[in-house]
Amino acid sequence: MNIKFLYKLLRNLGSKTFEKGEIIIDEADKINNVFYIRKGLVRSYLINEKGEEITFQLFAERQIFGNVHTILFNEPSKFTFETLENTKVYFTDLKTFQDLSTSNSDFLKIDNAIFGRQILKQAFQRIDSFVFLSPEKRYQQYLKDYPNIISRVPDKYIANVLGVTPVSLSRIRKRISKKN
Repeated sequence: MNIKFLYKLLRNLGSKTFEKGEIIIDEADKINNVFYIRKGLVRSYLINEKGEEITFQLFAERQIFGNVHTILFNEPSKFTFETLENTKVYFTDLKTFQDLSTSNSDFLKIDNAIFGRQILKQAFQRIDSFVFLSPEKRYQQYLKDYPNIISRVPDKYIANVLGVTPVSLSRIRKRISKKN
């Protein structure tokens, strides 16, 4: 990567700081920004038919997130993205990034590697964990992959992400601690 490339990239990034509890993307928004978390924590959630918030995913430092429904399918978001801590992000509009990628092979590599593949990779890892892993193994894998998130969020969010109830999560932790 050359200096000109980095300069163009930085010129096209925005940065913003959100307070804890702020909404970055609301359900039904058609925001096509892709965000990189410099500092902080974000959760994506939906509200089910009973009016309960169900946390789908948690994102922390050095992770990328965006409204996949708009980015990939030009549909409104099915999720709300909310900060759980004061959060600083860098972001770019996907269209701007794609325009840059057509004129520069360095951008094209990043566009393919980061935006499309990273978002799809996260989605497939989640699907795979539900298909191939027991709830206990999902928890252990989550601990391994995201050790800095577990202590920063309420257990109910972790339980939602893992597809278990908070009571089941407590039992899983108890079983694991007995084994160790």
